[in-house]
Amino acid sequence: MRPTTPSALALLPLLLLVAPPAMARDSLGIFESWGAFRDPATPRCYAITQPVARRGQQSKGFASVGTWPRQRVRGQVHVRLSRARAEKSPVILTVGERRFTLVAGQIDAWAPDARGDAQIVAAMRSASSMSVAGVGADGRGFADSYALRGAATAIDAAALGCSKLR
Repeated sequence: MRPTTPSALALLPLLLLVAPPAMARDSLGIFESWGAFRDPATPRCYAITQPVARRGQQSKGFASVGTWPRQRVRGQVHVRLSRARAEKSPVILTVGERRFTLVAGQIDAWAPDARGDAQIVAAMRSASSMSVAGVGADGRGFADSYALRGAATAIDAAALGCSKLR
């Protein structure tokens, strides 16, 4: 685990958006631009990050990999898009050289099933970046890019953080 760095401080606004109240979560560590957290009240654990900022703009999007022990869900990939997407626009996640079509709502997207989650997480472990792309509700294309350095460690920390929660 690293000490708090400027990139760790950048995660603070994201944490306020994800699951209030903030006091309900336990920090499991900050790993590069990824954070790992446990929410024992739910119970759930997750690794989370924001897209790489472009030209000083702060994105409202995020990518996370979560575990819900009571539901026996582990390694579920969730992406909050930076903009609302067009109704019939596919959302494509590219991890390294692999491409995945996600199931998407207006601003959220997921792998279609547990097998897809596992494939995405495996690809994340060996790639240096990923991006999610689609067409926004305004008709313009968008792409959110994520650095994956620290992702594997944050995902593992989140999984371990929930290993004894039920």
